[in-house]
Amino acid sequence: MTTPPRTLGIITARGGSKGIPQKNIRPLCGRPLIAYTIDAAQKSRLLSRCIVSTDSEEIAAVARAFGTDVPFLRPAELATNTALALSVLQHAIHWLQEHEGETYEYTMMLQPTSPLRTAADIDACIELATREKADAVFSMKHLSDFAPQKLKIIEKGRIKPLITEEQ
Repeated sequence: MTTPPRTLGIITARGGSKGIPQKNIRPLCGRPLIAYTIDAAQKSRLLSRCIVSTDSEEIAAVARAFGTDVPFLRPAELATNTALALSVLQHAIHWLQEHEGETYEYTMMLQPTSPLRTAADIDACIELATREKADAVFSMKHLSDFAPQKLKIIEKGRIKPLITEEQ
């Protein structure tokens, strides 16, 4: 690959999870959940920069302790459970451009709830997007036995089917 495109990684980690409060900093195998994403981003050869977008001072402190930049706190209106991921990414991109004069060719959203993602996965996505001149790249997992009936939701602390026979 020739010179890699300037790629910004944005770790999106809001504090107000309804299902598991402060899930992004809850321990998983002895480390905060967000630490796994930070580690993968730091080991990436192709990310130009990685930041954390959060509304939580506590998450920001944990992210900084693991060596990641948190240049701003996300506005409250972008930290609700109805806020769109696209709006969160746009806010971060515009903030960096307006306050630091930084621009990027690609932006990669890195969710802390995918702790098994590796630096190699990140780099493979950037390589694929560059090679194919793609507007977007999504990672997915093939499920050989997928059935909509297997989809579940958590309602009032209980796991229930997403699709019921009444629907």
